[in-house]
Amino acid sequence: MQTSASQHHNGGKPKKSLFSRFLDSVEFLGNLLPHPVTLFAILCVAIFFASGIAGYFGMSVADPRPEGTAGRAADGMIYVKSLLNAEGVQLIVTNLVKNFTGFAPLGTVLVAMMGVAVAEHSGLLSATMRSMVMGASARMVTLTVVFAGIVSNTASELGYVVLIPLAAMIFHSLGRHPLAGLAAAFAGVSGGYSANLLLGTVDPLLSGITETSAQMIDPSYTVGPEANWYFMFASTFLITILGAWVTEKIVEPKLGKYDQSMAAEDFEAKEAGKVTDLERRGMRNAGIAALVVSALLALTIVPEWGILRHPETGAVAGSPFLKGIVAFILVFFAVPGYVYGKTVGTMNNDRDVIDAMAKSISAMGLYIVLVFFAAQFVALFKWTNFGQVIAVGGADFLQNIGLTGPMLFFAFIIMCGIINLTLGSASAQWAVTAPIFVPMLMLVGYAPETIQAAYRIGDSVTNLITPMMSYFGLILAVASRYKRDLGIGTLIATMLPYSLIFLVGWSVFFYLWVFVAGMPVGPGSATYFNFAQ
Repeated sequence: MQTSASQHHNGGKPKKSLFSRFLDSVEFLGNLLPHPVTLFAILCVAIFFASGIAGYFGMSVADPRPEGTAGRAADGMIYVKSLLNAEGVQLIVTNLVKNFTGFAPLGTVLVAMMGVAVAEHSGLLSATMRSMVMGASARMVTLTVVFAGIVSNTASELGYVVLIPLAAMIFHSLGRHPLAGLAAAFAGVSGGYSANLLLGTVDPLLSGITETSAQMIDPSYTVGPEANWYFMFASTFLITILGAWVTEKIVEPKLGKYDQSMAAEDFEAKEAGKVTDLERRGMRNAGIAALVVSALLALTIVPEWGILRHPETGAVAGSPFLKGIVAFILVFFAVPGYVYGKTVGTMNNDRDVIDAMAKSISAMGLYIVLVFFAAQFVALFKWTNFGQVIAVGGADFLQNIGLTGPMLFFAFIIMCGIINLTLGSASAQWAVTAPIFVPMLMLVGYAPETIQAAYRIGDSVTNLITPMMSYFGLILAVASRYKRDLGIGTLIATMLPYSLIFLVGWSVFFYLWVFVAGMPVGPGSATYFNFAQ
C-alpha cells in the first residue's frame, strides 16, 4: 500500500532513489555538452573574445619564475595578451595549419596506430585475447578476463568489440552469470584504460599534450610517451586483482544465478570461437618474431656501446631510444603482426599490410578533425597567456590554503574523475584541462610526468559509469542480449563498485608508489619540478 501511495503522488511512477536521480543528472548534464569538436570550436571563440576583455583591463600576475628564465618578461609580470586586434587575427590566420601539423600527439598517434593496425587486422590481437581467456582454468578465468581487458587497450577498440562479448559468452558457457563476465571485461578494458604492460597509442597522445602544457612554464621541458610506463605497468596487476575481487565478491553474488528467461526473445547461446591449431602456430611464430625484434632493440640500448644511448652521457634517460619510442611501437606490432598474418593466410604480401594501415588511418578521421580544433585551442591558450595566469593564481590559492603536499593529488584525481563523467574522451578532456593544471601543479613543485600519471587514474575509473563514454551504447546493447529489460541505470549500478574500488585502490597505490616508496612513474621521469633543474 505504501508503494501504491508513493506511485499515486508521483503520477503513477515509482519514486526514484537518490542514486537514480544522480545518474539522471549525470546523463542530463552530459547531453547538454556539445560534441567535443564543437566544444573546442566554442572554446576557441570564447578565448578570442575573453583575451580582448582581459587585455583591455590589463589582467596580469607576478611571474614566479626566477630572473633569466626563458620567456620571463623584464618587469617580472605575465600579462594576458589580446587576440582581439589586427596582430592577433594575423597570428591566428598564419598559424592555423602549423598549429594542426605541429600538434605533438597527431603524428605520434598515427604512426603508432599503423603498427597496431597490422597486428589487429592480421588477427593476431584477437587470437591472443581468445587464447588467454579461453585457455584459462575455471578458477583463473575472472583474473584472465580482467587482465586481457587491460592489455587489449593497446589496440584501442578491440577490447570493446571482441573481448567484452567474448567474456559474456565464456561465463555463460561455464554456468556463471554472463553479465558478470561482461562486467569483468568492461572493468579491465575501460576502468583500467591507462594501465598496460606495453606502451600504446594513448601514451604519445597524452604525453604530447602534457609537453605542450609544461612548456608554458619551462619552454625546454620535454615529456616522452614512456613517461608513465613504470607506474602503468605495475598498475596492470593492481587493477587485475581489484577487478577480479570485485567481480567475485560483489558483482557476481549480487547478480545471482542467471535465468535464461531473462534473455532477449531472439537470443541464441553461441559458443565462443576457439583458437585453431593454425592460429596457435601463427601466435608461436609471431612470438618468435617479437623476441627477435626485442633482442635487436635491446642491442641498441642495453650495452654501454648501444647506438641509441644518450650520445653525451651514455645514459638511457633522454636517449634517442626513448625519444624515438613511437617508432619501436610501430615495429614491435607490425613485424609480429605480419608474421602471424603470413602464417594463417590473412596477410600474403605488402599490399595486405598497406591495406591494414590504410583502414586504421581512415578510421581515425574523427580523431584528426578533433585534433585540428584541439590544436587551435591549445595554441590560443598558450598565446594569450591565459594558462599561465590561471596557473599562477591557482598555485597561489593552493599555497594560501596549505594544500600543496601529496594529499593534493587525491583531490586532483577525484576532480578528473568527475570531469570525465561529462567529457568522456581522454584526449579531449586532457587537451582542455592540461593547459591549466599542468602549469599550476608545476608551480606548486610537481613534475608534469607525475601530474599526468595522476590524471590517468581519474580519467580511467569513471569511464565505467558515464553514458558519455563512446562505447557505452555498445556495452548496453551486448548486455541487453542477456537481460532484455536492462537499462542504463542497471548497467551503471553494476559497474559502480568497480569504479569506487578502483578510485580508492589506485589512488592509494599512486601515493605509496610516488611519495612513500619514492619510485619514478617512468624511465627518467622526475617526481618534483623546480626551475633550477
